Amino acid sequence: MKDKKQEKKKKLEGTISITAKGTGYVRLTNEIKSNEKEDIEVNFKDLNTALHGDIVQIKLHQRKNKRVTGEVSGVVSRAKIGFSGVLEKQNSMYFLKPDDTKMYTDILIPEKMLNTAKSGQKVYVEITSWNDPQKAPEGKILKILGTPGDNNTEMHAIAIEKGFDNDLPQKVEDEAKKIKSLGIRSEDYTGRRDFRETLTFTIDPEDAKDFDDALSFKEINNNDPSYAKAMEGMYEIGIHIADVSNYVKIGSELDKEAQKRGTSVYLVDRTIPMLPEVLSNDLCSLVPNKDRLTMSAVFIIDKNAQVKNCWFGRTVIHSQKRFTYEEAEEVIKKETAPLHKELSILNGLAKKFTKERFENGAISLEQEEVKFILDKDGKPLKVIKKERGDSNKLIEEFMLLANKKVAETISKGTKKPASTSASLGGDGVFIYRIHDSPSKEKMADLATFLKGLGHKVSLVNGIIPSHEINKLLEKLSGKNEEDTVQRAVIRSMAKAVYSTKNVGHYGLAFEYYTHFTSPIRRYPDIVVHRLLTDYLKGQKVGKEKLNIYEEISRKTSEREKYASDAERASIKYKQVEYMSAHISQNFKGVISGVTEWGFYVEEIETKCEGLVRAKDIEDDFYVFDEKKLELKGQKNKKIYRLGDMVKIKVKSTDLERKTIDYVLV
Repeated sequence: MKDKKQEKKKKLEGTISITAKGTGYVRLTNEIKSNEKEDIEVNFKDLNTALHGDIVQIKLHQRKNKRVTGEVSGVVSRAKIGFSGVLEKQNSMYFLKPDDTKMYTDILIPEKMLNTAKSGQKVYVEITSWNDPQKAPEGKILKILGTPGDNNTEMHAIAIEKGFDNDLPQKVEDEAKKIKSLGIRSEDYTGRRDFRETLTFTIDPEDAKDFDDALSFKEINNNDPSYAKAMEGMYEIGIHIADVSNYVKIGSELDKEAQKRGTSVYLVDRTIPMLPEVLSNDLCSLVPNKDRLTMSAVFIIDKNAQVKNCWFGRTVIHSQKRFTYEEAEEVIKKETAPLHKELSILNGLAKKFTKERFENGAISLEQEEVKFILDKDGKPLKVIKKERGDSNKLIEEFMLLANKKVAETISKGTKKPASTSASLGGDGVFIYRIHDSPSKEKMADLATFLKGLGHKVSLVNGIIPSHEINKLLEKLSGKNEEDTVQRAVIRSMAKAVYSTKNVGHYGLAFEYYTHFTSPIRRYPDIVVHRLLTDYLKGQKVGKEKLNIYEEISRKTSEREKYASDAERASIKYKQVEYMSAHISQNFKGVISGVTEWGFYVEEIETKCEGLVRAKDIEDDFYVFDEKKLELKGQKNKKIYRLGDMVKIKVKSTDLERKTIDYVLV
């Protein structure tokens, strides 16, 4: 009896991560996890069909050394069963060679499951059965993607493997077309606050097609009958968001597909929208010179950026101007430009909001991003860094304000407009955007890492104070190791997710925060619009529906991660493709990671990261110091560490594995 209890205790549950070498590591998620402080290591032979990201049951081995080991005793749920790759044929047997480097086995395809695919094509396959870990899984081809190496094929393969097909179901497209054909009807204006005569504009990237948000601006003076004299000299600023929930109704085909996708995906060369383009780029998009239905947060703000009053509700706008970020930047700088005064005032207020956030403990987590200039076939001709100017930050701050105030209003409870006496409590169900405090363990690791780079930081109650992190990042601005330290700080933080349980947003230093401002491209924002509408009517979503919204939060957080993975994979593919055209050319780079097999270098201009293998450093034999995260030569004592500038040459690239190999020059 005792043995059975012990056996049961040893069976734990968690999520498995599998390295490219085939070793698994399980992070425990059940109630017994506190007994094991580190991830459980699983040898390749003990995976028992478990794949990267699966939730698995683990049976612990008897501990023989410091590392806790175990074996997979069962797969609870699969992270994914679909894989893209090249279909190959050998001895009359067809099999898929997966693109995913974490997928450690080929997938056999019975001839009847080929779906007209031919050997050599890139396809998308779903695993249909895998019961014996000694044999390869079997699958069926769901979609032929095209010719390997073709831009459209490769981008489609990256997206579909993460669950984002280029094509929306026909019934979803048909439903959207029907809504678009009706347009904005006269009854749609009823009950909406009219902003069509108020100065309104959008500021977006040059290549944007879906305009989620617009700003309206009005100075309040004594000729304005809408406001008391006490508000004279203040500004009425509206943050107007596309009213997607007016068109996407609960339970509709559009709603089911949007919930399934969770988000739009932004790859290097394309957007895969969450909603059909007749809505995302047309009827819902806040294009200039057309009436558009919106959900709005309207604030009365004084010159010191203090919010004196706020109003939320359904509105109608008519944008008079569409700015690109670059155009808005020029208007802010040029005093004679039309709308210079308005944009300058908004910019000044935004800077005050930023200052207040950082004084309250917000952390600077900005990282440099790159943009690709592509030819007509999608080949990268040039890689450039994205610039973030005042116009970007202006929009960011007002979106943060709207998100924060919507969450505060619903959480704390407020009163409806004077026309009704219904009050809103703060005890209903809501979806928050949360960012938990970092763990003390990760903060200690970060402090050790920074100390190794020569930066001393203090720990207060186990946490590095945010003002110290910001001070360090400011000191490193423009220096070689800036990005390396920035990445280390981000890795030490918890991930921002959606949740019905509010713990605040650590990175922004907000007690209440949500996502309200991008319903064209994020499903949680649509849900928040619906919940806000209910609250403004004096209606609460009761606790009996909590499980529904918890599941939406969990699923959309998961979909967001997959979208981010797809976006990063498309960038990496293009970086490798770019360097494939620069074999044997020299570049300058910064060491971004150090391991026992070599060190990773990030090229300065293009951010293309590749590996310099220790065996290719010919002047000495180098040994890895794990504590100091450095490689040290045994004879010449030369040291390679994080943040060091090095000269490199492109040795080789591998588009299938998305890798670049550099050598030192």
